[in-house]
Amino acid sequence: MKGPLFYSKILLFGEYGIIKDSKGLSIPYSFYNGALKTDKNPSETAIASNASLQRYVGYLENINPELVVFDVASLKKHVEAGMYFDSSIPQGYGVGSSGALVAAIYDKYAQDKITVLENLTREKLLKLKTIFSEMESFFHGKSSGLDPLNSYLSIPILINSKDNIEATGIPAQQNDGKGAVFLLDSGIIGETAPMVSLFMENMKQEGFRSMLKNQFIKHTDACVDDFLKGDVKSLFKNTKSLSKVVLSHFKPMIPQQFHELWKKGIDTNEYYLKLCGSGGGGYILGFTEDLSKAEKALSGYKLEVVYNF
Repeated sequence: MKGPLFYSKILLFGEYGIIKDSKGLSIPYSFYNGALKTDKNPSETAIASNASLQRYVGYLENINPELVVFDVASLKKHVEAGMYFDSSIPQGYGVGSSGALVAAIYDKYAQDKITVLENLTREKLLKLKTIFSEMESFFHGKSSGLDPLNSYLSIPILINSKDNIEATGIPAQQNDGKGAVFLLDSGIIGETAPMVSLFMENMKQEGFRSMLKNQFIKHTDACVDDFLKGDVKSLFKNTKSLSKVVLSHFKPMIPQQFHELWKKGIDTNEYYLKLCGSGGGGYILGFTEDLSKAEKALSGYKLEVVYNF
């Protein structure tokens, strides 16, 4: 038995900012995906995933029934029969591994579910986001619900503010374009919860709050607008500014051995790096106007192209 595939996601812009009402733009990334599955001879990974699902069933049983009701009897039966989440999505890499699992569970077991085929009004999107936020909190302690939303719908999501989200279209990729958005593998697994609590701790300082509002959010919002308009020149200018702000004020979220590399990109303009998700490891997002130059400058690192300009 194997269920439908759910994709990983990439939050192009908005990490940390969306906690404080910045804009954000999240896109599905079909290179990685996952599906619910049952095997006759499960692997060790499958057995570990099944054990995690057993704990998750207990959590879902107690979720607010006014928000969402699951067919818990079927879910329990399937989990007892060894069902697991068969996923190629790397965990702790900021590309939404738990989001895809949440989307798959909702799709299969939620009653009266909102489907992708109906007219997705803002109310329906917000309701889904609230449900997914509750469902995903089991994994992170606190979740915006955006990752599962992206996986579930498989369309780009524009976050205007906390309670204003919409499905959006993004400019078509230029397959012969020189510019690109890419993922850089840090080779380290990142943990979301400690990074988010560090951010919340920093938010207690007036200076940090002011930097977030006047610099970080300002540049993030501009990047989202530029990207959607297809204004590549302005996008790179704003991405460079954002990269500088992150290097100055979010250093703990950038693995130590990437500080120099991050600065080098800003100094040479060959590429600009930014956080992918909460940071602390996993993937780092890169933007470049000339992919061949960036590949040369970052030789020795594994790059995966996500989008071509």
